Amino acid sequence: MARSYKGGCACGAVRYETGSDPIFQNHCQCIDCQKRSGTGHGSYLSFPNRAEVKITGEVSEWRVTADSGHDKIHAFCPTCGAPVYLTFTAMPDLIAIHAASLDDPGQFTPQALTYSMRGHAWDTIDPGLQSFEKMPVA
Repeated sequence: MARSYKGGCACGAVRYETGSDPIFQNHCQCIDCQKRSGTGHGSYLSFPNRAEVKITGEVSEWRVTADSGHDKIHAFCPTCGAPVYLTFTAMPDLIAIHAASLDDPGQFTPQALTYSMRGHAWDTIDPGLQSFEKMPVA
């Protein structure tokens, strides 16, 4: 039985909830995640069916072209600026929720580190995690 994943932005204007299970949970050290987070990585739970994630509130979006050449669409709260989720033009059904936006961030269980080739020595990630220089191919 799937558990519920709930969360939202810092001010509460944007909320999400899903009973789906994530298909991938990762830390990402790509340059985009570093710049967006203001630190050495981003942490995400990816869900396979965006339609199964109920989102309330209005988000603002911005796009960036990833190393893959495809666009990532970052959704954030226009009031507090907190990042909430990402979507991907190459995989339009997929949605990646920011782990720190969960009401219970303890639900995040990282499985891997992606884009380790872009990591910094000062951003130490659990060495027991499977590590990929780039994004693994499904």
